[in-house]
Amino acid sequence: MNKAWFYLAPTLLFIFLLVLVPLVTGISYAFYDFDLISGTKEFVGFDQFKRILSEDEIFTMSLVNTLFWTSSSLFFQFTFGFALALILNSGFKGIKFIQPLLFVPWAVPSFLIGLMWVWMFNPVTGPLPYIFEAIGLMDAPENILSDPDHAMWGPITANVWYGIPFFTIMLLAALKSIPGEIYEAASIDGVTRFQAFRYITVPLIAPTIIITLLIRAIWISNFAEIIIVMTGGGPANSTQIVSTYIYDTAYQKMDFGYASVLSIALLFMLMLYGLTLGRIRRKMISYV
Repeated sequence: MNKAWFYLAPTLLFIFLLVLVPLVTGISYAFYDFDLISGTKEFVGFDQFKRILSEDEIFTMSLVNTLFWTSSSLFFQFTFGFALALILNSGFKGIKFIQPLLFVPWAVPSFLIGLMWVWMFNPVTGPLPYIFEAIGLMDAPENILSDPDHAMWGPITANVWYGIPFFTIMLLAALKSIPGEIYEAASIDGVTRFQAFRYITVPLIAPTIIITLLIRAIWISNFAEIIIVMTGGGPANSTQIVSTYIYDTAYQKMDFGYASVLSIALLFMLMLYGLTLGRIRRKMISYV
């Protein structure tokens, strides 16, 4: 028993110093009003929590934007990633040359992705505004990043392009793990391809689908780099999500106390999401 604790001690110390201590310190900031110029802080109790619930309209807008940003990005990343995984799993000729190219977006730094898509949406440097005009989506080539009604679709497009390889890799690995004998037996019994996909493929890879959705949703909701690079949360806070609002509050307004309150709110929402999806995953595993 003593030896077990001896081997666990470095890991427990690492978790305590780099996870628990910053977490507790960050939560404690929420109860103080910081003045970084004078270096003083005043205990305000739950006043800042009341502010987030009743006075902060930007938080409400950023919360709605976060839900839209996360759900839209997650839907398109999963859809395209699953489709690519099915195509790659078919083993067509030339797959060895095409497969590495499909994973290039995942290797590109996020800030470079943001810059690349800013250029592509710019009518001076990029082709997308002229393509949108040609297919009738725009009356004239304009930058959608400057339009509050459509600006969010810019970062979502960049994020979808960036995140597709993650789902492709994870789901392709799950598809490869299914024994071929199962499909052979089903074929002998007269099962069609669609039936095999519905009753064999999907149930067997369902746990992988759930866990990848869980992980990726948490990443996306905290993924502020692309939005900061492309729009900075504007115009008129139309692309402001909770994580970018936390960044602006802490490092632009220097209000670390209220930024901690926002962080706690985001943490609470992600915990609820994780618990809900975890329960769904357990039920699916027991069903399979």
